Amino acid sequence: MGLFMLPFSKVRHSGGLVFLSGELPIVADGPMPEGIEAQTELTLDRITATLQGEGLDLSDVVSVTAYLTEQEDFAAFNKVYERRFPQPFPVRTTVRSDLMLAGARLELTVIAQRRN
Repeated sequence: MGLFMLPFSKVRHSGGLVFLSGELPIVADGPMPEGIEAQTELTLDRITATLQGEGLDLSDVVSVTAYLTEQEDFAAFNKVYERRFPQPFPVRTTVRSDLMLAGARLELTVIAQRRN
């Protein structure tokens, strides 16, 4: 079973909440970008595209879980995160973790809420 054929849902809905599976800095037809800033930008671009498919955007995100492979990447990651997410910022948990995809420096998962 390949990376893109794993047994999980990319998006699930529960009430007014929209849960997105973990997103990595990958592109189907090219190499993974190097560096935490480029990988954060790409990962947030991928999340934004998924949210747009649900009629949402980053302003609808209420919670983020961030997995970083290197503790020293935190400041650079945070700089991109702060620029991309509007205020009020979502709640966030950041964890240092090894990731399954070689070369990936982060993985992000988000929960968004539909506005009434």
